Amino acid sequence: MVFAGTSSGGRRPASTLVWVIPPAAMAFCAALAVVVVPSGARATVAWCGVAATIAVALAAAEAMRRGRLITTLRTRLTAQETELRQRLVDQETAIRRLARELLPVAVTRLQRGAMVDEAMRAIDHAPRLDPDFDATHELLLRSVLETVRAEEDLRDAGQRAFVNIARRVQAIVHQQAQDMREMEDKHGADPDVFEDLLHLDHGNALIGRLADSIAVLGGQRPGRQWQKEVPLFNVCRGAMSRILEYERVDLHSVADVAIVGPSVEPLIHALAELLDNATRYSPPKTRVHLTAIEVQSGVAIEIEDAGVGLSEEARRRTDAVLVQAATGFDLNDLGETPRLGLAVVGRLAVKYRFQVSLRPSAYGGVRAVLVVPQDIICPTPAPGGAIARAAKLPPPKPIKRATPLPSPTRTSPIAQGCPGPGFRQNGAGLPQRRRRMPMVTPPVRVDSGPPAAPPARREPAGPPVQPGIWLDAFTKGLNGEPIPAVDAGTAAPDTRKPPSTPDTSNTPLPSDKDE
Repeated sequence: MVFAGTSSGGRRPASTLVWVIPPAAMAFCAALAVVVVPSGARATVAWCGVAATIAVALAAAEAMRRGRLITTLRTRLTAQETELRQRLVDQETAIRRLARELLPVAVTRLQRGAMVDEAMRAIDHAPRLDPDFDATHELLLRSVLETVRAEEDLRDAGQRAFVNIARRVQAIVHQQAQDMREMEDKHGADPDVFEDLLHLDHGNALIGRLADSIAVLGGQRPGRQWQKEVPLFNVCRGAMSRILEYERVDLHSVADVAIVGPSVEPLIHALAELLDNATRYSPPKTRVHLTAIEVQSGVAIEIEDAGVGLSEEARRRTDAVLVQAATGFDLNDLGETPRLGLAVVGRLAVKYRFQVSLRPSAYGGVRAVLVVPQDIICPTPAPGGAIARAAKLPPPKPIKRATPLPSPTRTSPIAQGCPGPGFRQNGAGLPQRRRRMPMVTPPVRVDSGPPAAPPARREPAGPPVQPGIWLDAFTKGLNGEPIPAVDAGTAAPDTRKPPSTPDTSNTPLPSDKDE
């Protein structure tokens, strides 16, 4: 019997003694039988005892040999099992290292533009296991990296194709905008045609915003690039002009700051997407409130609506969309019915460091807050900015009337620093059409002659002021182009062919009291 803890030198004599006892016992029994049996049978019994003793001794020797062989095999199998267990542990460790360390690092290098061979060379290939396993391990890693590289190339090709399509659409939209601007200047005298052109121009701007969204999702910036800083007030108005229901937006107090040129278009686009969501997912008769105030970290632009609101689950989904946009959208992530708004806002927020949050509103809807960082804010270059001056100019100053001529003639009024008679403005300062009213202007002159005659009877005025004059100034201001300052006593420049009317350039305009 072998006890645990005995040495190998002590186990061998004990096992030998065990296998010697059976032959010795057999020999003792044979000798005893020889003594006991009669003398005539002793020879036979002695030979039988010797044969039995030899047989038992041979059996004991064979059993001892096989026992030692089994012990040796068992020891060898135990050693092999221990080795195999260690190899299995090492392989599992190598596989975990492949999944947790090597593959993520290699895929990151591929996403940064490295080739497969470069990523493979950057990986530690020190031999850790047997050569076959190391070779298979490297082959598997290379196959995965080549597959990832192919997928990345396919994704980049798809994004480039989308961006190229978006750029083509942007070029067409830009050309249509220029053509419609020329048509607005040409047909501005016809109110019906002019109103239709404005409607088409607004729809063209919506198409341009969609093309910009596709370009942003493809990793590019919006189409237009501003060179100079733009007042935040104009940025908010520009965002309002790019949504369908801009009349429902109330523009409240806006911080008197400006946005640096490279960040103007991204901010306009992000605000337009948030405003579009606010108007799209709120009742048609409710108002959307837009404010911008200065905070410690920059400027906080708040958009509040009275829509359906956000549940906790919906808020988590929107936050997940914003986070996913930070890492980049794949074409499959958009789904069959893509919702581009929050995805575009998320991409712009990451690229230009905007902070966007969506929370429940006091009106029962959603309150979206976009914080513009401090480093892209600068002082306002001019109070109100070019767009504000073009959209809403000060009223004309009162002009002292002089002596009218004895024989009045028909004259044409000249546009002052306010929109034409076919326009009015809503609460947000955006232009709206209204019925054109006739306008009469008695010709007057200033002289130091005798006392004036009684005022002559007014006659119907000539052709009304064409809206294209004001629209040209508004468009130039919207595009960031310099426009001449217009005050109450200076007429707005007319770039079109002048009408065939008498020259009244030296004739003073009537004041509001004379109307």
